[in-house]
Amino acid sequence: FLFVVGANPLVSHGSVMSAPRVRDQLHAVVGRGGRVVVADPRRSETAAAFEHLPLRPDSDAWMLLSLLAVIFEEGLDDKLALAAKADGAEVLRRLCAPHPPEATEARTGIPAADLRALARDIAGADSAAIYGRTGSCLGRNGTLVSFLLDALAVATGNLDRPGGSIFGTSPIPFDRIAELIGIGGYDERRSRVGDLPEVLGSLPATVMAKEITTPGEGQIRAMFISAGNPVLSIPNGEELEAAFAELDLLVSIDLYVTDTSRHADYVLPATTFLEREDLPLPFISLFTTPFINMTEAVVEPAGEARQEWEIIDDLARRVGVVPTSLRLGRLAGRAGIRLSPRRLVDLLLRIGPRGDLFGLRRGGLNLKRLAESPHGIVLEDHLEVGNLRGRIRHAAKRVKLDPPEIVEEVARLEATGPPDGRYPLSLIGLRELRSHNSWMHNAEPLMRGGRKHLARVNPDDAAAAGIDDGARCSISSADGEIEIEVTVTDEVMPGTVAVPHGWGHRGGWQVANAAGGVNVNALASSDPADLEPLAGMAFLNGIPVRLDPVKTRSAEPADAAAHA
Repeated sequence: FLFVVGANPLVSHGSVMSAPRVRDQLHAVVGRGGRVVVADPRRSETAAAFEHLPLRPDSDAWMLLSLLAVIFEEGLDDKLALAAKADGAEVLRRLCAPHPPEATEARTGIPAADLRALARDIAGADSAAIYGRTGSCLGRNGTLVSFLLDALAVATGNLDRPGGSIFGTSPIPFDRIAELIGIGGYDERRSRVGDLPEVLGSLPATVMAKEITTPGEGQIRAMFISAGNPVLSIPNGEELEAAFAELDLLVSIDLYVTDTSRHADYVLPATTFLEREDLPLPFISLFTTPFINMTEAVVEPAGEARQEWEIIDDLARRVGVVPTSLRLGRLAGRAGIRLSPRRLVDLLLRIGPRGDLFGLRRGGLNLKRLAESPHGIVLEDHLEVGNLRGRIRHAAKRVKLDPPEIVEEVARLEATGPPDGRYPLSLIGLRELRSHNSWMHNAEPLMRGGRKHLARVNPDDAAAAGIDDGARCSISSADGEIEIEVTVTDEVMPGTVAVPHGWGHRGGWQVANAAGGVNVNALASSDPADLEPLAGMAFLNGIPVRLDPVKTRSAEPADAAAHA
């Protein structure tokens, strides 16, 4: 049994469940007599290929609380697994108990009987994997949803179990490297604006504009942006564009003059993926089949293009800084040794759990062996269980089912007020197969076929708003308004409007600009009070909106000005 929440792996190719032929792997679940159930407000490409469970936008937390409520209420929880791997099960049980499917049906749109049946099927399956991705994390309670997905796996005995939700390992332990360079923690510092926590070395991008414009100690005066386009990717891009004008220095490292880099004092050209070696370090542990590969550069860099690390390293040295948080790198830098990523990766690979230990372990990994294996090296036939303890950061090495932050989040969820009657519909985003965020719209081959930026609207909602298929409409929220062409489709459930993100370009890239479209993030709020408090995530799914037809503006009579 595979339960997919807020993910569309047939388009994303699996994301944190990485597989080159994920479609084949998903169909293989069904071929073995299993099931793939996809919970989503939209009948996505993945949902259409398997079993679709429609649920209302931003109701994932209610659905998961109800699934757990049924599992505990009916004694379907795996008590042995809970006792062996987790603490706080009784607190979790109490949190879920007030939210049976009958109590949440109006919020989720899922009939109570269907949700009860789903809970029994997950708990009763020989094995069940619980998989949630970006769509589940973009609502008002994203961290709570992520927690409840894992809690569902634990409660049914499917965490770190064959056929369940398991962790991969890597020949280069990226999570350990993240700790060493200081980007592996949580809440070790907080943003000046909004008092929001740092997550894995990063502060919330949504407060970037206010961090630039708010005076005081720590105010951002200069900014380097590498391969990012925040003007399109965060709420209120116009606020950020205005803030850029107040910086003393803005530098962008990119392939194009984008919507963001057009504001930069300097745009420094980076290499493409064909002009540099590549080792997908953060993703090695995410492959469904343990695998490692490295590709060498295919062509020489064009013009003055250089790798990002070279640009950063050269600039840092000219201002007298060693550009690394890794202690080994700082020591090497002070000794005059330029520790390139390639040399660092080779070192970490060779001393890692599968490394050659500089010749002491026969058949171990090093970059030379990878170079001699252009199609990569399969490390195991399949993932192994038993990695849970190594992934738990708590000293007890047991899953905590009762963090006080989560208890507070459930209380915050329960205090959610009634919907705003001015905005009766809910907006969600979606990813398109030939787009990746805002990066792909300047690639001419990917824009062929008359691609358009379209809002998906259910026939009932289109009729209620008086909007025909192919017409332009206005979508407005409390924070903004966009005009966009509509495609009327039952692909989205009633009450839901789906708009792809990453469109509406105004940079120096001509193909992208000509594609048209609008920036859907103009409908989202950049107010720190509207961000998810545990991670600082913007509220991008389930935004309350209204839908109105765009009236054709008739020309004024020729003598209108004379009579005015």
